Amino acid sequence: MKIIRSKQYKPAPVRGGYADQILKVDLSSKTISIMKSPADFKEKYIGGRGYALKLIWDLTNRETRYDSPENILVMASGPLCGDPRFPGSGKFIIGTISPLTDTFLDSNIGGHFAPLLKLCGFDALLISGISKEELVLIVDGDKGTIEIAEATSYDDEVDAGGISYGENLLKEFNNNELHENIAAVTAGIGACNTRFGIINSLFYDKRRKRIRAKQAGRGGTGTVMRHKGLKAVIVRSGLSRIKGNDPFDKDGVKRAGASLKKVISQADSSQLNLGVLGTTSLVEYMNKFHILPVNNYQYGQHPNAEKVFANTFLENYFSRKLPDGCYHGCNLACSKGAEDVTLTRGSQKGKKVGIDGPEYETIAAATCMGIFDPHFIMDYSWYCDEYGLDTISMGVTTSFLMECVQRGYLSSEDIGYDLNWGDQDAVARLMHETALGKGFGKVCGQGVFRAKKWVADRYVDKTGSLYQEVMAELNKFGMEVKGLEFSMYITKESLAQQGGYGFALKGPQHDEAWLIFIDHVYKEIPTLKMKAAALKWFPLIRTWFNAVGLCKLPWIDVRHPEAAGTDNPAQNNPTLEYYIQYLNSTIGTKKSIEDILNDSERLQLLQKLINLRHGKGKRSSDQIPLRAMGPAYLNEYEARADYYDSWLKDQIGEKKLPKDRKDRHRLLLKLRQQAYNRLCDMVYQEKGYTSDAVPLPETLERFNLMDDQALALLEEFRPDSNERLISN
Repeated sequence: MKIIRSKQYKPAPVRGGYADQILKVDLSSKTISIMKSPADFKEKYIGGRGYALKLIWDLTNRETRYDSPENILVMASGPLCGDPRFPGSGKFIIGTISPLTDTFLDSNIGGHFAPLLKLCGFDALLISGISKEELVLIVDGDKGTIEIAEATSYDDEVDAGGISYGENLLKEFNNNELHENIAAVTAGIGACNTRFGIINSLFYDKRRKRIRAKQAGRGGTGTVMRHKGLKAVIVRSGLSRIKGNDPFDKDGVKRAGASLKKVISQADSSQLNLGVLGTTSLVEYMNKFHILPVNNYQYGQHPNAEKVFANTFLENYFSRKLPDGCYHGCNLACSKGAEDVTLTRGSQKGKKVGIDGPEYETIAAATCMGIFDPHFIMDYSWYCDEYGLDTISMGVTTSFLMECVQRGYLSSEDIGYDLNWGDQDAVARLMHETALGKGFGKVCGQGVFRAKKWVADRYVDKTGSLYQEVMAELNKFGMEVKGLEFSMYITKESLAQQGGYGFALKGPQHDEAWLIFIDHVYKEIPTLKMKAAALKWFPLIRTWFNAVGLCKLPWIDVRHPEAAGTDNPAQNNPTLEYYIQYLNSTIGTKKSIEDILNDSERLQLLQKLINLRHGKGKRSSDQIPLRAMGPAYLNEYEARADYYDSWLKDQIGEKKLPKDRKDRHRLLLKLRQQAYNRLCDMVYQEKGYTSDAVPLPETLERFNLMDDQALALLEEFRPDSNERLISN
């Protein structure tokens, strides 16, 4: 690699989980600088999502778009990232202004990259500017150098793929050897040609003897990375991982980690069994409870779903002999992989590859397109990772376009070929076209929000009421909010999860509020008041996980045996106590659950302010598609007519039930819309917002967020006196 710019430095020692330094790289000027974290930075913004939010709030403005030079890409861990003595400590956040949503979006990702970056002396990496040539950034803590290099070119196939390219790059960097002390992030060719490009976090698995990958999948972080001209970042450090965080209370860290590992080893196998099955275990649950998305979320269950249940992947693809996981010390080890899988499609047909996953979301993306073939899912998973495509956005956008065909808004002439439910050849063709920016893939690569407009423009003249009518129909089944495609859960029968998607500040991604199990399956929050309270509490806890650098699955998906005896079993507070012990032992504090909730609320309010600044923060931006509330069309109603009729009887009484099924359908949708709007009112009240979802001045002042920029925003969105709080 030809070095363009080099800087010598001495890695800062980590103390209490922090290095207290941020690495800044401007790709326009090719400059490298090291910023000391401000004195109160970690106390107010914690790390991870918090660091990304604060930096983007300060360094961008409302005109900043994903392709603006001043847009920044932040990769930030947190104080609890990187300690193998505690499960799930390999997580970090990548935050930016999104190509899909035009506002702040972050995606959490695992692997070894962030722990190694911290050992190199940095809590975060901040990338700004745009390079005319493709570059690689190298942070070498062992040598004490930071270098900007020209990106090496390999053969066309390797250059097209983020994972293959990264593997070759790591070998070139380390004398043709791979090692656990070296990691990288890359983005493939699909990130150059779509708005939903991903970033792969690559690490060497010495047991499988290959490079493995985890993904920052949502919102187009890879698209931003490649637009900036950055093809990869390499980090290296040979320092001890066990000693890496230098916690204030080492014994406390050991005790907290041992306690959580004990719960995982005792409870997981009798619950979701993630340690054996990974997140594929969710497929059977979702199908059973009508939550699995089928044919663009029209249906929640399918007779062929059993073909893609967890045991299929365990018996035919996963290895029982090889332990898994995306970072050292996590005994949940839910990150599964498959070896020597023969690809059956595309340019690499016949090649044997290692495949990471598939995760539940990828399997459900296939069922969303009407596909229930496990080997197709393996191919789809590998190509999306290799190309750098979000399996969720790719699947949901394809599904939307398929339904446009179903309902007569698109034809094969518009697309160039038939695109029907379950057509594996057509889906594979569209995926490859999308990644390469060819043919109809140019439309698909824009995502659902922009595809809706393209379809409407094609279907009818823009002028006149007919255009608006067409857009209204497309909005019913175009599964996006704030520009981000829905993740893979049917929400028709879960009002809480409807709110979890609608109120999610980044758009409908379940990592902000995954309430589908406790609401729809376990029925632990039956009242509207309980749902509203959950929609404040759970996003705050999840925000905290994304700030400190931890995986949420050991908490939310492995319930402590003692949780059942608590006031709110769904919160799994006995396990949360281990996390609080780990926090205090690491950073040397005495924080309580109330303290971390307050820390998280500050971050959520800051994200809300960024959304307001970028036009995505008011009540109108929290509205969800009709299909997310109930059966948008009569065919969906008729598929579960007995269920829906019974639901209506419970709401209005059997005597008032309309005789005509079309009238029942219309009434059901009216009642569902009313319920969602009542939920909006209650959640905004819980959060200290106006009825239009704007934070009240006193809410911001409580968290010391009323700077000049926030004050100007509130003046702009100042409500009338009768809009302050619903209860007034």
